[in-house]
Amino acid sequence: MPLRFSYTPHPVASMPPSVLRGYIEGKDPATGRRFVDEVLEALTRPYTAEESRNHAIVRPIPDHKRLLEADTEENLHRLFIERGWTDGLPIVLPTEERVAEMLAGTGRPPDKLAGKAFMVDTQENLRVVVENVAVAAVMAGARPEYLPVLLAIASTGQPAIQPSTLPFASALVVNGPIRNEIGMNCGMGAMGPYSRANAVIGRAWTLMSIIWGFARRKRTFWTSQGNNYAYNNLCMAENEERSVWDPFHIQKGYKKEESVVSLFRGWNLINSMGAAARRSWGEEVKLQMQALPALYSGATLIFDPMAARLLKEHEGFQTPLDVGRWISENIKMPAKQFWDNDMIDMLVTPLALSGVQPYAAWKQLPGEAMIAPYHRPDKINILVVGGETSPLWKVSDFDYTTTASIDKWRTKASAGSRDIDDGGTEESRGAYEASKN
Repeated sequence: MPLRFSYTPHPVASMPPSVLRGYIEGKDPATGRRFVDEVLEALTRPYTAEESRNHAIVRPIPDHKRLLEADTEENLHRLFIERGWTDGLPIVLPTEERVAEMLAGTGRPPDKLAGKAFMVDTQENLRVVVENVAVAAVMAGARPEYLPVLLAIASTGQPAIQPSTLPFASALVVNGPIRNEIGMNCGMGAMGPYSRANAVIGRAWTLMSIIWGFARRKRTFWTSQGNNYAYNNLCMAENEERSVWDPFHIQKGYKKEESVVSLFRGWNLINSMGAAARRSWGEEVKLQMQALPALYSGATLIFDPMAARLLKEHEGFQTPLDVGRWISENIKMPAKQFWDNDMIDMLVTPLALSGVQPYAAWKQLPGEAMIAPYHRPDKINILVVGGETSPLWKVSDFDYTTTASIDKWRTKASAGSRDIDDGGTEESRGAYEASKN
């Protein structure tokens, strides 16, 4: 069904009814027209033939003709920046020779459909082929052996840049043998600027999203301040060899020998201030997680292997789910603190008013009543990353969205293997459902 969009002035969250009513009578900041007139017209004007047609497009990357005219390197770099095809940092120009070399990293043909993405603002269904992903990989400085990871990310249809006024960022975690094969860092400094593979894979995801069109201001991009995590999206590999628990991809139903990439979405990351000890860990985690919005019960904790080992050996957490259960049962906050959060008020209150539990019951409680905001242990994600120089951890509101296979992009598809088709991948459908929720 075709959708029409109108935009109110901002901010909306936490504004009194008198201000919101003024917004209705005020002007759409994107068009300058009175907001209420636009809404009434959008609801009553018949659809045009253009609005009713299927908006599926095949957009080459860059978004014009496939090849640019020959020019100097300096002029081409300037052109890429002026047309908004970069993240503002220097790039490697994607020449035909460099793209061809990058394509050697996969057994799939350049015109093979890699994934599809949907742009809510502009109602575009974007179809991305293998060569499009290879172009972004070259621009980011990737090596051919990184390409299967990027193709797996593209297959999900999830952009690194979110069409929201909120400062969303993304995260990705690679599991399986490919981590070591391509030199990803899962140990000391894994989340910092110390590994080419981590740096450019995360950056390439942002460049893919920019080139696809998710950074067109006031069309597909609305975030007020942005998020510096988006430069390379907290790209990391899990330290499976030093973890005392099953790796994340095994928790999601994959085999240890399978290589996969898992994607997350959020905006806050809090470092622990102390070490994991018998008497201090629980109280510190409570303080950290009470500071997060607890949106839809989701959170991701990233433990150094040393911290994970202490939790298992001294606290009795035999599995990551045990940690999730402890958080679900022990972290409480007053109902008023929960509902007074702008994010909760904007995104969870509608669920409460429509009868979704436990939010509907929480909405009826007095402000001082204690609730358990992380009521779903299965949505507490546990990752083990780090070099064992200190038993620390990070807590974030990043929510898991999907996992995609890397192996199927490394060689030609075998008979009976899952592949991209016109219906999209299982991963892309999962990402799309997550984006709707």
